[in-house]
Amino acid sequence: MDISINDYLTGVVAAEMPASFNVEALKAQAVAARTYALHKISKKSHFHQGYDICDNYACCSAYLGPSELKAKWGGDYDKYIEKIRSAVEATDGLYLTWAGEPILAVFHSSSPGKTEGSENVWKNPLPYLVPVDSPETPERVSNLLSTLSISAEDFKNTVLGRFPNAHFVDDPNLWISGVLYTESGRVKSLRVGGVDISGSDLRFLLGLRSTAFSFKYDGGSFVFSVAGYGHGVGMSQYGANILAADGATFDEILANYYPGAELTSFSGSFPS
Repeated sequence: MDISINDYLTGVVAAEMPASFNVEALKAQAVAARTYALHKISKKSHFHQGYDICDNYACCSAYLGPSELKAKWGGDYDKYIEKIRSAVEATDGLYLTWAGEPILAVFHSSSPGKTEGSENVWKNPLPYLVPVDSPETPERVSNLLSTLSISAEDFKNTVLGRFPNAHFVDDPNLWISGVLYTESGRVKSLRVGGVDISGSDLRFLLGLRSTAFSFKYDGGSFVFSVAGYGHGVGMSQYGANILAADGATFDEILANYYPGAELTSFSGSFPS
């Protein structure tokens, strides 16, 4: 369907960030979403399908229309939609560039003190997606920490389902070794049953909230302690909200999470 860019971005920001967040964080999210849309459009990924961008979060960005948002927010719909629409309109035409091109303005939910470099998630290093400080603490983000307990037998079967060449000896204490960490303190890779596995692969296999995890074997189960939520690259949404609460403006938030990217403005039609 054809909708205006501001209506589209309102639906994206509403789907991607809690409407209760500080308005400066919502503005930063609006700019990131506008930039991400421009980046995707420039790649012409959906050109052959006759449209610019889709509403699949795994491909482009999540999007919620008015009826979905009314169901989500109930009696708060009018208040929240106006808040988000004002954040989109206040940043109208603003997007982030590197060497004149829209950047890959990815974002995630929360990071435990530092964001991640893009090369540790998608192999390709990007100069504006590097580890930077992020202010989340358990005191300021209630769900920053999580725990997963999985029996040794379930752990073994889960790994074998994806890596059938893994070999598990009798003692589970010896199943995991060779843990390597990224600059941000996340698990880059580890050896499980003699097979080298990336931290991201194990994260998705076990359903961990991030690769910032530690583990122990407690005599029957493996217990994973996890910090943060998401891939960790780019803007942390909860970090942005904390920075905003501490007085940062949306452009200062963006400068923190996308260092070196230039805040650029266009007028008129949406550039493609």
